[in-house]
Amino acid sequence: MELTWGTVAVLIGAGLATGFINAVAGGGSAISLPVLEALLGATAANGTNRIAILFANASAVAGYTRGGAMPWRRVAGAIPAAVVGAAVGAWTATRLDNEAMKKVFAFVLVFIAVSVLTKPTVWLKERTERTVRQPWRSIVFFGIGFYGGFVQAGVGFLLLAGLVLAEGLDLVRGNGAKVLLILLYTPVALVFFAQAAAVDWKVGLTMAVGNTAGSYLAARLAVARGARWIRWLLVVVAVGAAVRMLVA
Repeated sequence: MELTWGTVAVLIGAGLATGFINAVAGGGSAISLPVLEALLGATAANGTNRIAILFANASAVAGYTRGGAMPWRRVAGAIPAAVVGAAVGAWTATRLDNEAMKKVFAFVLVFIAVSVLTKPTVWLKERTERTVRQPWRSIVFFGIGFYGGFVQAGVGFLLLAGLVLAEGLDLVRGNGAKVLLILLYTPVALVFFAQAAAVDWKVGLTMAVGNTAGSYLAARLAVARGARWIRWLLVVVAVGAAVRMLVA
């Protein structure tokens, strides 16, 4: 599609907000997807959104790595399961409707918000021991990867929950691991959407400008300010996303 200056401004502005929220919480696609849906339709929006996500998470990975908050060794074991899950999810998304999964996911968001409020120390302090062992660990991250490949919207919440509750990371390092996992599986998902002609590269790259700036800013702020402010942002965004999914 042809882009006007007004459309470019909207795409970059939506990308900026989306990138910031995704880098420290999740659910930023609740901002970007409606904008893309209005321009491209639902399926193409789901695919095109992955371009901006790819650039945003590359930027966020750089920010967390520069700040010394990227737990490379702790997250390595989750990568294969998440990437395979995302591939299966993206393949499925090009063939099925995602509305039913969104409704189920809304209740998961409420659970995460309640956990953050009632058990703050679990989310704020890193633990040396993992609480979930193999093969359940791989099953968990395969399922999260599947959701990310299928819908993407809100997958950051699931990844944070898995990385904090199962891997024992705190919110700052958990966010670092989260953006790394999304960066690694997004190209795989993008290939499936591109093959299904569900990607508008011009629109996606335009939105990516805002996503990249917002995610890098959020990553640097997260490292500088610590986990406590992220906790409250996570609760607010999770509840807001849950409400939107239930009433949409």
